[in-house]
Amino acid sequence: MTENERLDLLRRLYRQAFAEYGAIALWSNREIADPTPADALAITPSLRTHGRMEGRRLAERIEQLCRAA
Repeated sequence: MTENERLDLLRRLYRQAFAEYGAIALWSNREIADPTPADALAITPSLRTHGRMEGRRLAERIEQLCRAA
């Protein structure tokens, strides 16, 4: 996977997190139009805590992509 593909996937997962868990887990976060890996990592604690098992798995995927560099 190239760096651009990794960043595109990370942005898709970030948007998915807000679409699926915005009101449940990410209500205190503001969605950013062009998120960086640091922005994506910033939402993972809330996903883990308030996003049920599916949110936790999404957080793990985001963390894995952020650390893959």
